[in-house]
Amino acid sequence: MSARVVVLISGTGSNMAALLEAAEDPGYGATVVAVGADRRGTRGIELAEKAGVPTFVAHFRDYGDRARWNADMADHISGFEPDLVVSAGFMRILGPAVVGSHPAVNIHPALLPSFPGAHAVRDALAHGVRVTGTTIHFLDEGVDSGPIIDQVAVPVEDDDDESSLHERIKTVERRMLVDTVGRLAREGWTIDGRHVRFGRTEQSVADATDTKENR
Repeated sequence: MSARVVVLISGTGSNMAALLEAAEDPGYGATVVAVGADRRGTRGIELAEKAGVPTFVAHFRDYGDRARWNADMADHISGFEPDLVVSAGFMRILGPAVVGSHPAVNIHPALLPSFPGAHAVRDALAHGVRVTGTTIHFLDEGVDSGPIIDQVAVPVEDDDDESSLHERIKTVERRMLVDTVGRLAREGWTIDGRHVRFGRTEQSVADATDTKENR
C-alpha cells in the first residue's frame, strides 16, 4: 500500500514538485493526495492543479487569530486522511491541532539545532560558519525543535551570499526530502526520545493500526 501524503507549501513548490515526480514510481511507496498553502496565488498550487492533485488554501490573513487558522488547516488536512504531512517550504508554524493529529515532517535550511527560524541561511552567513546544511525533522509545537531524521552538510564558500548559498542548500535538501519521505513511507519509523529510527517495531505497527481504526 502507498502511504498517503499531504504536502504544505507557501511558494513555488519546488520540493513538492520533486515529491510528485518521485511518487510517479510505484515503488516509491508514497502518493501525494493533496497540496495545501497558506496564501492564495502560489506557483506551487498551480503546479499541483496541473498535475491533477487536489489542493486547498487557508489564507492566513483571512483569519482573526492563529488558533482558528490552525483549526481550519487541521480540518483540511484530516479530510485527506494522510499517513504523513510534509511541510515543504511552508512558512507558518503549525499548532497542536495539526501536529497532534498527524505525523508531520519539515525541511529546514540549516544544521539544527543551529539557526532555527525563518532566516537560517542569513543567520549562518552572519555567524561566519564554514559549514551549514539542511535538516529534515519531525514537527512538534516548537520552532524547528522536533526530533531530527536526517541532515546533510553544505560547505560555505568565501564568495557566498545568501542567495547563492541557499540555492546550493536547496539542491541538497530536495534530494534528502525525496529520499527521506520515501523511506518513511516504505519502512515506517520509531521515535525514542529525540532519536528517530527507520523501521517499524511490533508496537509501532499496533499503534498505527489503532490510530487508523479510531479516526
